[in-house]
Amino acid sequence: MSGTVKKVTDIAFKASKTIDWDGMAKMLVSDEARKEFFNLRRAFDEVNTTLQTKFSQEPEPVDWEYYRKGIGSRLVDSYKEAYESFVKEIPKYEDEVTPQYRPKFDQLLVELKEAEQQSLKESERLEKEIADVQELKKKLSTMTADEYFAKHPELKKKFDDEIRNDYWGY
Repeated sequence: MSGTVKKVTDIAFKASKTIDWDGMAKMLVSDEARKEFFNLRRAFDEVNTTLQTKFSQEPEPVDWEYYRKGIGSRLVDSYKEAYESFVKEIPKYEDEVTPQYRPKFDQLLVELKEAEQQSLKESERLEKEIADVQELKKKLSTMTADEYFAKHPELKKKFDDEIRNDYWGY
């Protein structure tokens, strides 16, 4: 097996163990995002499985002695000679694709990290906003206008301006 294919297989295997799929799935809010995320995960798993099974294993060597016992040495020797001449003609795989796409992949990883940081910041902001709304919801039935305006001075200014300008929304 080519050294490059083995490296790619090892990297894909390690990546599959370090990805927190469940953690990422919990952050998704829309059904469309969940659908796309699970499609991505399924595709990743399929590629990873293919890499693990198809490309990571060396073919088993032929047990010529086993066949000599059952068939006869002259026929087996001719097959062995044909097999070995055929195997020599098979070219070794030269990976020319990975070097072309490695910089693009590395750039995507950088962009992914940046997007992850932005997402975490936005998630924190939204969680804080949700907590504020839930607190407001609890207090809304007993809250006075002065208490509400103390938390939202921009609305008090807006209402005061409308009253001062005699604009009542008609």
